[in-house]
Amino acid sequence: MSGHSKWSNIKRKKEKTDAAKGKIFTKLGREITVIVKAGGPDPESNSKLKDAIAKAKSNNMPNDNIMRCIKKAAGAMDGDNYEEITYEGYGPSGVAVIVETLTDNRNRTAGDMRHYFDKFGGNLGQSGCVSFMFDEKGVIIIDNEDGDLDEDTVMMDALDSGAEDFSAQEGCFEILTDPDSLGSVRDALEEKGYTFASADVEKLPQTTVALTDEKDILFMGKLIDALEDNDDVQNVYHNWEE
Repeated sequence: MSGHSKWSNIKRKKEKTDAAKGKIFTKLGREITVIVKAGGPDPESNSKLKDAIAKAKSNNMPNDNIMRCIKKAAGAMDGDNYEEITYEGYGPSGVAVIVETLTDNRNRTAGDMRHYFDKFGGNLGQSGCVSFMFDEKGVIIIDNEDGDLDEDTVMMDALDSGAEDFSAQEGCFEILTDPDSLGSVRDALEEKGYTFASADVEKLPQTTVALTDEKDILFMGKLIDALEDNDDVQNVYHNWEE
């Protein structure tokens, strides 16, 4: 999951149809609901909510939708209860896959996950079977497809804001932070006038796997699409070198 792959994925999601955007908004709303119930509706005292709002805005979720989710979650504490469950497994040729879900029915979700992995040449594993292959990092992506931003300037601003690492990718800049510092780095960069294609805590693979067999490549792509299309799935991470 190189920076370029990440950027391509961001563009693909933003260019999806209205129906697909609605699905993304549903997932973001579910995430906001869980965070509000756990930490309250005030983003100033609930840093996770502040991060979730920023994430929703970067995905072009309307402010009205965001506020409606927050108010609904704050006023209906006994409503839908979602459980955070992480699944780990292997795709074709041993590609490591981590799937983060929010579900109100763990049996349904577990059955779906097992079905997808089995159908597309992989297998669902035990908790912890691949997570050791990933590092958790804050990842901020800044769009530079038009080339208006100077690389050295962005790098210095990022490092001055507390970033751990910086890299220039094709069409974007990728900034890495400690997971706990994502919000403060994002806020500091925002004050400097930057806008973000995405800013989120993610799991980054320590090493990547290249697939050469055409069937493996096809199945791996279909596995990722099936997982991302499931309403219960929030995030999919893998070490496939696309």
